[in-house]
Amino acid sequence: MNYTAHSSAIIDEGAIIGENSRVWHFVHVCGGARIGKGVSLGQNVFVGNKVLIGDNCKIQNNVSVYDNVTLEEGVFCGPSMVFTNVYNPRSLIERKDQYRDTLVKKGATLGANCTIVCGVNIGKFAFIGAGAVINRNVPAYALMVGVPARQIGWMSEYGEQLELPLEGEGAVKCKHSGVSYVLAGNVLTKMDA
Repeated sequence: MNYTAHSSAIIDEGAIIGENSRVWHFVHVCGGARIGKGVSLGQNVFVGNKVLIGDNCKIQNNVSVYDNVTLEEGVFCGPSMVFTNVYNPRSLIERKDQYRDTLVKKGATLGANCTIVCGVNIGKFAFIGAGAVINRNVPAYALMVGVPARQIGWMSEYGEQLELPLEGEGAVKCKHSGVSYVLAGNVLTKMDA
């Protein structure tokens, strides 16, 4: 075993967990899960069978990552945030054949208590505010808040809000990292150094 797991964790046979990952108290990882290197699964996390978690993700306490969710490298899942996998669930009607895929791209942050309704893509380095409800695709670098969520700005890869309009043209440097970003229309692009 090349990862650390608390004695209270349940890791089903067949699960793959990458080196230097940490599995904390009362976690349950199902046998079909694929988890990368350097991942932290906080207390009371559940990881389903049809789940892919990329390297260096941090999943905070009380998060359930259900089937058909994919997290790319470096995704942050805040405490008690929620994923779904059926759009219109009913207890009396079996709908496991209707799971919708959810993709969270590299470096995105999902704030505490936010809800990600299944079937959406969240762009790289997007930032979902605490308590927001995401029910549609989110552009890369977008800052989203509210219920339902709406975009109120742009975020740098460093995690700082950029002084740019929501649409139009503009260029700015992140105050902390010095990295430049260019806005064209409603697409933000990081400029290579």
